[in-house]
Amino acid sequence: MAESNFIDYVKIYCRSGKGGRGSTHFRREKYIPKGGPDGGDGGDGGDIILRANRNMWTLLHLKYQRHVLAGHGESGSGRLSTGKSGDSKIIDVPCGTVAYDAETGEYLCDVTEDGKEVVLLKGGRGGKGNNHFKTSTNQAPRYAQPGEPFQERRVILELKVLADVGLVGFPNAGKSTLLSVVSAAKPKIANYPFTTLEPKIGIVSYRDYKSFVMADIPGIIEGASEGKGLGLRFLRHIERNSLLLFMVPADADDIHQEYRVLLNELAQYNPELLDKRRILAISKADMLDDELMEALEADLPEIPHIFISSITGYNITGLKDMLWRELNADGEYKKSFESITHRNLDIKVVEFDDDDESIPEDDYEEEDWDEEEDEDFDPDFYYGEDTEEENK
Repeated sequence: MAESNFIDYVKIYCRSGKGGRGSTHFRREKYIPKGGPDGGDGGDGGDIILRANRNMWTLLHLKYQRHVLAGHGESGSGRLSTGKSGDSKIIDVPCGTVAYDAETGEYLCDVTEDGKEVVLLKGGRGGKGNNHFKTSTNQAPRYAQPGEPFQERRVILELKVLADVGLVGFPNAGKSTLLSVVSAAKPKIANYPFTTLEPKIGIVSYRDYKSFVMADIPGIIEGASEGKGLGLRFLRHIERNSLLLFMVPADADDIHQEYRVLLNELAQYNPELLDKRRILAISKADMLDDELMEALEADLPEIPHIFISSITGYNITGLKDMLWRELNADGEYKKSFESITHRNLDIKVVEFDDDDESIPEDDYEEEDWDEEEDEDFDPDFYYGEDTEEENK
C-alpha cells in the first residue's frame, strides 16, 4: 500500500541565528591621529517564523525538511558599519497548525488565519561596537559587546483541520457517502470498516451562494480512547468545528446507545467537545418506512435529529437546512477558530516515523577580536541596563 501524502504532525529541529559581535575599531586617517572609536554594531541573528498558508493542506513538505536553521548576523566593522543581519526562516504551514515543544509537550502557538505569522524562536541581538561605550572619562574603550547566542528547540507541528461541521460516527455509518453527496469531495467508499484512513474535507453548497465546510474523519469504535481501532489520533481535526454531526445507521441495534458511546469517547479525548452544538443524523433511512421511523424516534437523544439517505437523497436538503440553522443559531455565523483551548501534548504517546534526533553542526566562524580587545572584558556588565541608559 502506498504511503499517504496526508501528514498531520511532524517533529522538526529549529535554530535561530546568532547575533554578530560589535567591532572595537578605531578611526585611523591621515592627519587625524586620535580619531576615536568607530566600531560598528553586529547584525541581528535571523528569526524562525511560523506562517499560515491557505494553499497548503498537509505538513508533507516538512517531513523531508527536519532542520530549519536561520542565518547568523555578521560582525560589525570600522567607520560605524553595522554587520549584515542573518536571514530569517519562514515555515509555511496549513491554516490550523499548532506548535508544541517536543521535549515537554508545552503548547507554544497556533496559526489559523492566512498570512498570520508567529515568531517561534527569536534571533540573537547583535553586539554594540565600542563607539557606544565612549565617555568623557573613557574616550578610547577597547571593548565591544559579543552577539547574543542563538536559540534552539525541537518543535512538534500538529495540524487541526479548519471546518465548520465535523462528522462523527462508527465505521460504515455512511459518513463518506454523505460527504460525497453534499460536496464535490471524492472519499473512498467501500463496504468494510475503516475505509477512511485520513480526514477528508468538502465544501457544501447552500442557498444564495452560501457554503460551509464539512470534515470527515476515520470511524471511532468503543475503546478508541484506549488505542483501539485507529484510536483518537484524528479527533484533533474536529476540535475546531462549530458543529458536530453524529451519524448512526438505521440498522444499528440501539441508536441511542451508539450515540452515548460516541459521546463518551469524545469526552475521554477532550471534554470541551461536549460544549459544541450537536445534530444526530440517522443514515440509511431508505431501509425504513414511516411507521418504523416513528417507533425509532421515541427513543432518540434529545438533540436535533433527522432521518436521511445518501443513496436516494431522502432529507439531504433538510439536513443542509438544519446544519445551516444550527451554525447561525447565535446570529449570523462567522468563522472563528480562536476559542479552542489547546492542552499540552502528551509526548509519550506521539510516535514519528524515521524520527531524526541529530543536531546539525554550526559551521559559523566568528572573526577574531581586534588587537585592542580588553582582556578583562565582562559581558554581563555590558549587557546590563546601565548601558542602555548611558547610550541615550
